[in-house]
Amino acid sequence: MPDRDVKPGPSDTTTNPVLEEIRFRRTAALAMGGEEAIARQHANGRLTIRERIGWLTDAASFREVGTLAGSGEYDENHRLVSVKPAPYVAGTARIDGRPVAIGGEDFTVRGGTSFGALRRKGGQGGFVEDVAHHYRIPLVNLIDGAGGTVTSAKRRGYVVFPGVDGFERSVQLLGEVPVVSAVMGTAAGGPAGRAILSHFSVMVRGTSQVFAAGPPVVKRSLGKDIDKEELGGAAVAVDKAGTIHNAADSEDDAFAQVRRFLSFMPQNAWELPPVAACDDPVDRCEDALLDIVPPQRTRPYSMHDLVSMVVDRESMFEIQPTHGRSVITTLARLGGFPVGVIANNPRVYSGAMDAAAARKQIHFMELCDTFHIPLVFFVDVPGFMVGLKAEQEATLREGMRAVYVAGQLTVPTLTLVIRKCYGMAGMATCNKNDIDLKLAWPSGEWGSLPVEGGVAAAFRREIASAPDPKAREAELEAELRAYASPFRTAEAFAVEEIIDPRETRPVLCDYVALAQTRLRTGLGPKPKFGVSP
Repeated sequence: MPDRDVKPGPSDTTTNPVLEEIRFRRTAALAMGGEEAIARQHANGRLTIRERIGWLTDAASFREVGTLAGSGEYDENHRLVSVKPAPYVAGTARIDGRPVAIGGEDFTVRGGTSFGALRRKGGQGGFVEDVAHHYRIPLVNLIDGAGGTVTSAKRRGYVVFPGVDGFERSVQLLGEVPVVSAVMGTAAGGPAGRAILSHFSVMVRGTSQVFAAGPPVVKRSLGKDIDKEELGGAAVAVDKAGTIHNAADSEDDAFAQVRRFLSFMPQNAWELPPVAACDDPVDRCEDALLDIVPPQRTRPYSMHDLVSMVVDRESMFEIQPTHGRSVITTLARLGGFPVGVIANNPRVYSGAMDAAAARKQIHFMELCDTFHIPLVFFVDVPGFMVGLKAEQEATLREGMRAVYVAGQLTVPTLTLVIRKCYGMAGMATCNKNDIDLKLAWPSGEWGSLPVEGGVAAAFRREIASAPDPKAREAELEAELRAYASPFRTAEAFAVEEIIDPRETRPVLCDYVALAQTRLRTGLGPKPKFGVSP
């Protein structure tokens, strides 16, 4: 593997003792924890931090800061004998030609535990975060460490109060620059918390774990034996809990996902996201869209296929594909312009919003709003998920948080109703701070609640007292369904336009292009108001 993470230095052969000491210390830094420690890292299927930086960033673009930080050993004459480098590597680099601040724990040195110096290179309160803040460039965290250790109290002579080296800068950065965290090994404590304080996070299946505290602490606290993969592997952290957004099959896959995510992001909240060259005609019309929604209103279909036929070809990058699966959140492009797509998934809970889907949608809406990425909703939502489990999971509260965040959006938004748009969950697909443009396919239907459930509730007594309750219920449903025609709503201009499904791409491309002037007038960090429900 090439040493791509170090810029070439001067080629002189001077024997100046000061320069010799710089070279000696730099050589010690490059050696990390030594050959045996590096071999163990490779045996566990993991790259070293320097190899990771080399693979992720553009060749020879890494400019390291803090190369000489560490612990020196001196002889009786105060001459340097050896140096143990700090367990963190940080600096600036380029990814696809764009500058980033980047850093990560060196697991070969003390397992990547925190460096005991007053000034940290990375982690919460670290220099690399300050670089991202002051230069307004994205931050990439390569996380592979357990954070603090109780042995630091003995070395320091006292224990530090929580928050002295806190997450203040980490929190601040979330409103300023894109923050990406790749969990490359086992992350607990502070590093795990920092992974969550990200706009996008990814971990490697089988070799990465993330948790508040590891198996030894769980054993001591709860008396339960559990291995680290069972406690915090991707099946838990990504698929079940949604703690980390995406899982990768390998470290290289994780790096590819980091690069793909950043390709949609601006450098900071004061800039627009980059526009890509597009060879996919903006007037492309797909005949297959005519038949993709089944005539039977309860039958599922592939929303993934539908969206992929509308956006620029091969442009979709899905966030949290295995969690909260009743909603799809994906970055994509329309005519080369970045967009955020939120689409209900009729193959999971018929597209109903459960608590996990609500949280997923909230994060994605806030991400796009922060970085000036227009939102497009592909709507087929029958409402909030109902039932005992839904109530126990606080689906109503999480769903109303989605409505609350949608009500504070400032980014241009398009709402396209594919089939169902009902109730309060339907409210979370509209942006009343924008022009509130609602488009629909002829298959669209909407209301406070579906006709079927509404009739059963509103005419309960009449249905129960009828000679044939089922027949009377069907009569009432048929009577009211006539008023639910989308064309009647269009007559009243209560929905702005009903479109031929085949013209979906041209229509959306036009409006997204039109939104660019508006976006340029609203740059900068977004203010936050109110108390989230």
